[in-house]
Formats: sequence, structure tokens, C-alpha cells
Amino acid sequence: MQRMEIHRLPTAGPDDVSGLARLIDDGTVPARDVIAVLGKTEGNGCVNDWSRGFSTAAYAALLATRLGTTPDAVTSRVQFIMSGGTEGIITPHVTVFVRRDVDATPRPGRGLVAGVASTRVFKPEELGTTVQIREVETAVRAAMTDASIRNIADVHFVQIKCPLLTAEAISAATARGFRVATTSTYGSMGYSRGASALGVALALGEVERDAVNDAVVCKRWDLFSRVASTSAGVELSHCELIVLGNAEGSASDLVIGHDVMEDAIDAGAVRRAMRAAGCDGDGAGRVVGVYAKAEASPTGRIRGRRHTMIDDSDINHTRHARAVVGGVIASVIGDPMVYVSGGAEHQGPSGGGPVAVIARR
Repeated sequence: MQRMEIHRLPTAGPDDVSGLARLIDDGTVPARDVIAVLGKTEGNGCVNDWSRGFSTAAYAALLATRLGTTPDAVTSRVQFIMSGGTEGIITPHVTVFVRRDVDATPRPGRGLVAGVASTRVFKPEELGTTVQIREVETAVRAAMTDASIRNIADVHFVQIKCPLLTAEAISAATARGFRVATTSTYGSMGYSRGASALGVALALGEVERDAVNDAVVCKRWDLFSRVASTSAGVELSHCELIVLGNAEGSASDLVIGHDVMEDAIDAGAVRRAMRAAGCDGDGAGRVVGVYAKAEASPTGRIRGRRHTMIDDSDINHTRHARAVVGGVIASVIGDPMVYVSGGAEHQGPSGGGPVAVIARR
């Protein structure tokens, strides 16, 4: 029987692994049972944000030391999903997902389960295309199987780390006679995030298969997933996934619920996600993690009021959006240590994004 445990650990920097090291060394977390580390690092969240790779290397080295193996062996089985950008009041931190196989009496009702999977390495010309969409679709189904989730309705959050295009990768593809989805390295983050999200939507039956092709990526905003959260980075060339849901017979003391923010100030969606996780009234004290996507409204307006996030040439709009959504969620739960990832292409409706709450049962 599967028992999921999560540990949220504040960090003093991208390479601060002291929290997890302490939990491993005191016996709280068996290193062999760690299946994923989901982090918020204080970089810029853009193409040149090396804080994500720095953090991944530090955590892989820690687990390798404790397991008596190599960092490469660790990264082949543990998902390191690092999202850059802790603008505003977002606390830099990591969430460590621990999965144990236990002999226990099943608890009544549904409890948290999780599964992981990875795609193959992508060629530059495949990013932002149906090739990436189909590969992610397959990986989502594999992660659902790994989590023992049989019903797509039981999936509440799919977190993905996906690659992006660098100038070097674009030049290499061009030299081989291939076109890429975009020649903008920053723009490629959106195409990769969007294609990954559409892969989730296909796997979960949220969009019609015939509606998905290369032309709709980052164009058809009416096509989206209500549970996908995708983050692009330069530190990998494939996609890494963790699927979170609920299942009967889980031995977990945790449960997950989700909703969708219609815009960046939709606090009501956060409260509905809390209720979906069983936190009614003053239940914020049972919340152990909130995970959300943030997007600036592309129309330049929120609820009829003009904003300047899209037009700011000094600070990218994804950074503004993370700060706003992080503040909204923190105000609801009373805790700024929340996971908010910017850039919600095909993740929730245009200008909004999914939000998931994990709480104690």
C-alpha cells in the first residue's frame, strides 16, 4: 500500500540542502524513498536562470552521498523539478515527495498518491510541436500507472519540468535543415510549457484529439488543462513529471484538491481548492502545500482595470505574475511558502491557472 509524505523545507539559497540532509540523517526520510524534489529557487525564472540547475546538482549530490551511488544514478530515478523566481513574498523552498510501501489498514476515503515518469530527450525542432505533446501524453499515463491512479478524474495536479531552446540549439537545428517553433529563446519557454500542458490535456481527455496540432500551440487559448503546471528550464533536455491525485486504499494522511484561478487575483479559487481538499472554515491550519500557475492577462486588463505587466520592458510579465499570485495565495492561507510558477500557456483559461492544495486528512 502506498503512503505519500511531503516535507516543505525553506532554503537559504539554491544549494541549501541542509533541511533534507537533517531529515535523512535523523531517520525521518529514508533517502531511497524520495521520488521527487519540487523547488522554488530565487533566480529570474528566465532562460539564463542557472539557480535551477545549481539546486538540482546540490540535491542530487546529497542523495547520491546518502545512497552510496552517483548523482547520475539519482537523477535517473528522482524527479528534480526546480522552478526559478521567488518574486514578492514567495519563500524560497523545496517540497520533498516521499513514497513508502507500507503494510497498513486502509483509511476510509481517498488519500494522496503520486507517480513519476520522464520523456525521452527532445531534439530542438521537436519542442513546441505535436511530437512533444504526444511524448508528454504517454508519460502522463505512465506516471498515472506508477501512482496506481486508474480514473482520470482522480488526477488533481500534474507538475512538469520541460526544456527550452538556446541560441546554440536553434543554430544547430538550422544547420541540419530543420525549423524550430520559434527563434526567440525566451519565447521557446512558452512553447515548451504550452506543448507539455496540451500533452496533459490529451492524456486526461480535457481536449479533443482532432483539435491538437502544431498550429494551436500558444495560439488556441481555449484549449487547456485544468490540472497541468509546466515549468521550462535550460538544465534539462527532456520532460520530468510528477502526477498527484487521490485513490481509495491509500495509506497517506494527506489529500489533494484543486480548482482553477480565472485571473491573478482569484482568491475564491484558492478557497475552493482548500474545500476540495477538505479544508472548510478555518481549515488553513491543515494545509501543507499550495501549488499554482501564474499568468498576466494578455489583454492588459484584470476585471476591467488596466495593468502594465505585459508592457514592462524592465521586468518580464511572468515575474510580475508570480509576485501577484504568490501574494494572493499567501493572504488566504497565511503562509508565504507557496509554490507559484509563471507562464500558464494552456494551463487554465487565458490569464488564469490551476491551483492545487495538499492538506492533512
